[in-house]
Formats: sequence, structure tokens, C-alpha cells
Amino acid sequence: MTIQSILGAIVIGAVIGAVGRLLLPGKQAIGWILTIVVGIVAALLGTLLAQVLGVETTPGIDWIELVMQVVLAVVGVGLVAGLRRGSKV
Repeated sequence: MTIQSILGAIVIGAVIGAVGRLLLPGKQAIGWILTIVVGIVAALLGTLLAQVLGVETTPGIDWIELVMQVVLAVVGVGLVAGLRRGSKV
């Protein structure tokens, strides 16, 4: 794993996490670093899921894979926000 691939994962994770957070209604009680971590995990899981389902990698934007990643980010942000909210009570 190179520095470039690590930085790429952080940038993609930040974008995926931010989009997932924006699509989730209401206020989420998580910070941006945790949002980026959730986005990185969602991006990795979305890619893995796309490969398992046989979604082909194309020379352009892989829309199906991207949608999977964003949906996983929405679910991840919701779960983490719910867990953090529940732990403060």
C-alpha cells in the first residue's frame, strides 16, 4: 500500500461519508473524522460487495458501485450516530 493509495482512500472516504451524511435526514452527533472513517469503511465494503455481485469495473465511473458505497455510508453514519447518541444518555 502506497502513500498515494492511502491518501486516495481518505479523500474518497471523506466524499462518500459526507454524501452519506448529507443524505441522512436530521442532525448526526458525529464529527467529521468519524464521518471520514465511516466513509472509508463504506467505500471498501461497497467495492467488495460490487465485486461479489459481479458488477464489472468500467473505464468510467462505476455508478452501481458508487450507489452501493453511498447507501452503506448512509447506513453507517446512521448507526454510528445512533450508537453515540445512545451512549451519552
